[in-house]
Amino acid sequence: MKSRPPREKNSARPKPCPVVEQRCFVEVTLEVIGGKWKPMILWHLTQGTKRFGELKRLMPQVTQQMLTTHLRELESHGVVHRQVYAEVPPKVEYSATDLGKSLLPIMELMHDWGEKFVDTHEVK
Repeated sequence: MKSRPPREKNSARPKPCPVVEQRCFVEVTLEVIGGKWKPMILWHLTQGTKRFGELKRLMPQVTQQMLTTHLRELESHGVVHRQVYAEVPPKVEYSATDLGKSLLPIMELMHDWGEKFVDTHEVK
């Protein structure tokens, strides 16, 4: 049996992605929160409950169809809760579940990284 050479103490190599049923956990996370608009939707919902129109105003470039699709996907993964009120006209509110709120540290790290990137690179 061939042995591996010892790793350097301060090796900057990332640890290999654990695989479950041939799926990397990073891949699973990106399946849930990946895409252009899902992180932004989650960011806004971790700040408080929002109605569809509020989310649309906060993200004016997202289409209504894309916002609806992403909200449904986030709801199906259990990170967003959709509350429908029985009134006329119908009232629907979206909020982050506890599982969704557990993603806040990731969102904050993404925010901080983006801020540093903008400060050090010419970004349009």
